[in-house]
Amino acid sequence: MSQRFPVTLSSHARRWAVELTEQKSVTGTDGEAAFGPWLAGELRRETVFRNAEVWTIEIGPRDGRHCVAMLLRGTGRSTVLLTGHYDTVGTSDYRHLEHLATRPEALTRALRDCLVAAEAPAARLAHHDLAGGDFLAGRGLLDMKAGLAAGLSVCADFAGEAKPSGNLLFIAVPDEENNSAGARKAARMLPEICEERDLDLIAAINLDAIADDGDGSKGRVIALGTVGKLLPTAFVVGVPTHSGFPLNGLNAAAIAAAIAARLEWAPELTEEGGSAPGTPPSLLGIRDGKTGYDVTTPRVAYASFNVLSYRRTPTEVLDRFDKLCAEAASRLLQELQSRVSATTGQVDTARSVPVHRYETLIERLGQPERAQLEAVAASIAAGDLALPEKCRLITEQAWELSRLTGPAIVTGFGSIPYLPTNLSELPAAARLRAAAVTVAAEAMARHGSAVGCADYFAGISDMSFLGEAEEASLDIVARNTPAWKDSVRWPPRRALANIPTINIGPWGRDYHTPLERLHVGYAFEVLPQLLRDICRKLLG
Repeated sequence: MSQRFPVTLSSHARRWAVELTEQKSVTGTDGEAAFGPWLAGELRRETVFRNAEVWTIEIGPRDGRHCVAMLLRGTGRSTVLLTGHYDTVGTSDYRHLEHLATRPEALTRALRDCLVAAEAPAARLAHHDLAGGDFLAGRGLLDMKAGLAAGLSVCADFAGEAKPSGNLLFIAVPDEENNSAGARKAARMLPEICEERDLDLIAAINLDAIADDGDGSKGRVIALGTVGKLLPTAFVVGVPTHSGFPLNGLNAAAIAAAIAARLEWAPELTEEGGSAPGTPPSLLGIRDGKTGYDVTTPRVAYASFNVLSYRRTPTEVLDRFDKLCAEAASRLLQELQSRVSATTGQVDTARSVPVHRYETLIERLGQPERAQLEAVAASIAAGDLALPEKCRLITEQAWELSRLTGPAIVTGFGSIPYLPTNLSELPAAARLRAAAVTVAAEAMARHGSAVGCADYFAGISDMSFLGEAEEASLDIVARNTPAWKDSVRWPPRRALANIPTINIGPWGRDYHTPLERLHVGYAFEVLPQLLRDICRKLLG
């Protein structure tokens, strides 16, 4: 193979990475909306893509954001999808360097100078990295525009070949940092794209970044699946009372706190991810329902939890969550009784706290109450609140309409579900796995870099909507996510692409912080070659 390929791949990857980063595309801003049309225009102007088909896909009516698609045709119908997101988190955390946040070369120099006398370990490591020349800083450079750039470099290499085997489909999407509206739109559109253009989509490669604070061995990996994420929630109803007479009631905030303590790092909700230890659940938010100060104990409280899974379904997660909530409330009641029995004797408190799922709460409502709840939910959906807060408010309204009395716990989900994906035993998935394992094994000899295979991508990603996942398991999530209909707007069928999917992306450190930086040698030299090698094995 001619040595021109690595040079060409590297130069394309570096140029595109810097140019993409220089275009601000913070989630939810005009920059994100403008990025799609800008990128489509740049691809159409690129000489090497003169024979490519480039188009945009609007996320929704009046949404303003677009997926950007590019199809490069070779011979046959077999097609590999290269995809990643172009939105980034904000830049205000750079403070006095914010004007340089999306200018990688200038930011790298500025950070290197600012960190000379740094004492914090993370800052010292950043200075060492940037002074050594192996890393380049920039908001979104690592997460994940360098990944998109590597994909574009492979597309350019493919376009320069004479009658290459197969086809490449490149899709860049918005909104990964929020609710993955871009990837969900792309997943729904892929069947239509393939039918209209006579394509057989055999595999997808996500290009998301991997963080590694060490020598890069954990970052130089091909991930064969991705972790799933759910946000179970507990809406707690107590029995309010004047705080001067606490024994006359039951504090909803105290019950919520007991649930939080029981679920934090709970082994029952910690699932091992293949050869790696599982990530324990953790509390993401807790609040009571009071809008101001008074001396009445909280009537309601709300807690949400981050739960990661590798093969467990949402049904299994919610079953375990319900049991832990009931156990936590029961233990609290016993403890409260024991604390006062020695001095005041038996106190007439609740014997137990019933646990209802949101869907069972809805089943109690008559048609007038359901219509009223739907109107409230639609009104809440029209606002700018975060999804967990929308779900809290809708759950509270459903509780009021049910006419039930506390104490009680209503469980459900409070956000977009990210399902775990795993390569199946189907022929296309088996072929993708074999290609990934072979390319990783050959990486040292071919490209001078050790590369491993991991069972799972460590963070949540758009792979959840592209890869092989149990779409039927979303039913229980839909029934128990209060804001599902009006805010999530997930179609009842064919919402997931269900394509064999892996992740191969750049590595670096500290993304989502002002120290975000990319390992340039891997991103610009090795990564594009890995992507090209796998595409050729799949399409050859």
